[in-house]
Amino acid sequence: MSQIAGILRVPGAELYHEIRGHGPLVVLVGAPMDARSFTPLAELLATDHTVLTTDPRGINRSPVDDPDQDSTPEMRADDLARLIEHADAGPAVVLGSSGGAVSVLALAQARPDLVTTVIAHEPPLSDLLPDADRIRAQGEEVIATHFAGDPVGAMRKFLVMAGIHLPEPVFQQFFAQEPSPQDRADADFQYAHMYRPTTRWTPDFDVLRTRPVVVGIGAESAGQLCERTSEALAKELGIEPVRFPGDHTGFAGDPVAFAARLRDFL
Repeated sequence: MSQIAGILRVPGAELYHEIRGHGPLVVLVGAPMDARSFTPLAELLATDHTVLTTDPRGINRSPVDDPDQDSTPEMRADDLARLIEHADAGPAVVLGSSGGAVSVLALAQARPDLVTTVIAHEPPLSDLLPDADRIRAQGEEVIATHFAGDPVGAMRKFLVMAGIHLPEPVFQQFFAQEPSPQDRADADFQYAHMYRPTTRWTPDFDVLRTRPVVVGIGAESAGQLCERTSEALAKELGIEPVRFPGDHTGFAGDPVAFAARLRDFL
């Protein structure tokens, strides 16, 4: 299967991206997750689609000119627009997960000409919730703990805030090991410059109601923060959310089942 990796120069950043396959364009995007998380799903879809994945600005292989500048949903939406135009195979079905879901909502607002369907999978728009102040305070505690030199403690607090419960052996396996320098740098950038602009973003509901938006929720995300934020968004848009296999990262946990569900929208 053909795969092309490249760098696209955009205002303030260089965007690492990968293009696989041939056919109608599908874009898979996360934040702070990079392209690696979407590789299995991309491979499955590339049998009959052109699939674009990318590292968001400031993360892993997409360096920014100013490391002290925030990464806003509007900036990341502009990045996606430039990548779609660069791929020259659009308009696209665009799936964004977590912070990437916020990026694609901003893309839908700004550039409807580039998208046929936008699937926002579990966007963490906590300011839509009635207890937004409490969640903001918890988020600030997570950030402070991280920058106090306790990234493991910060992750524990983050999972509590998110309503995600992991068995201790699983937590130890994924979050208690010494991170690589790049993973540490990505976490620093996320907490310093991506987390607040993403979770506090306010959609333009009047505009989004006119766009082809699907709100996705993991079938195993019951009771989690991003189920609540996704349901709140869907309610504001006047649509029913769609269940996808797995949890917040179902696209990585069971890419075969996730791909089968995603094909309903391709």
